[in-house]
Amino acid sequence: MANIPYYEQKNRENTLRLREMIKELPPFCSDFFRGIEPQTSSRTRIAYAYDLKVFFEFLKKENPIFADMDIRDITLEHLDQLRVTDMEEYMEYLKYRFNDKNKEIVNKERGIMRKMSSLKSFYNYYYRTEQLKNNPAAIARLPKLHEKDIIRLDIDEVAMLLDEVENGDALPKKQRDFHEKTQVRDLALMTLLLGTGIRVSECVGLDIQDVDFKNSGLRIHRKGGKEVTVYFGDEVEEALLNYLEERKHLIPEEGHENALFLSLQMKRISVRSVENLVKKYARIVTPLKKITPHKLRSTYGTTLYQETGDIYLVADVLGHSDVNTTKKHYAALDDARRRSARDKVRLREET
Repeated sequence: MANIPYYEQKNRENTLRLREMIKELPPFCSDFFRGIEPQTSSRTRIAYAYDLKVFFEFLKKENPIFADMDIRDITLEHLDQLRVTDMEEYMEYLKYRFNDKNKEIVNKERGIMRKMSSLKSFYNYYYRTEQLKNNPAAIARLPKLHEKDIIRLDIDEVAMLLDEVENGDALPKKQRDFHEKTQVRDLALMTLLLGTGIRVSECVGLDIQDVDFKNSGLRIHRKGGKEVTVYFGDEVEEALLNYLEERKHLIPEEGHENALFLSLQMKRISVRSVENLVKKYARIVTPLKKITPHKLRSTYGTTLYQETGDIYLVADVLGHSDVNTTKKHYAALDDARRRSARDKVRLREET
């Protein structure tokens, strides 16, 4: 699998995993996953399979009709008998439940919304294909979402974060020992995330040949496999060049020869490793903010919007398929810009 691009490897792994997950669901579910395949990514379908398993487990545990049934024996006829009250009971169940290992799982508003969204898509498919007469998921009232403030780094915090990555002065001694081995890589990685706004999955999926210094561009694969070019500035270029000079002397494990960013095990760095890396440095600089790679992406989007005022440009660069997603994230900045206009126009000269 050495010559297979990273995103194709992940799709292959996800497809094989999904096949195993579908085996635990009622047989008719296979039609649903085939039906949504053209419009969804493999990761999305895995999320649907997980959410549907939770729903069928709920039916078995909480509904007497299904108590003595195996999940695989549930039919579309059974689903057609469910009503809105069953959907409401399901949402109540999702708040606090226990998994197979008797571990309590708590779902807040957004977790419940996501699982209900999966169920809505599921019911909509069978209702649209006229295999179900009733669609209680479509008319169930969902919990009200309370908007959260978007967490991002301020300009001075960005500079402090990169300084800490470069110097590592505030790291514990044990981490400083590792820092000597990873400093150049970490600085390149963090500068890239902050300087382009790419997703962490897009970052770890980069191969060496995806970097085009002539045109200052990166070839990345967006959600759904769409290939696009994202451009970077001088700071990112300098950090990448420094890392690639060091990268020349590393000997990757078989199958990881093309990976841009390598772990200490000489394998393609993982999403989890990047998340831990960001957390390690960020909690030193801004301990009250829970900074993740996605927050670095929000930081980039905020800065780009503040500099350009072009929401469509921000949406395009961040890879949002719907500009309303971008507007939702940066609505507060729009309001701040509108407020700044109040003193810009003078109706009479001051005397």
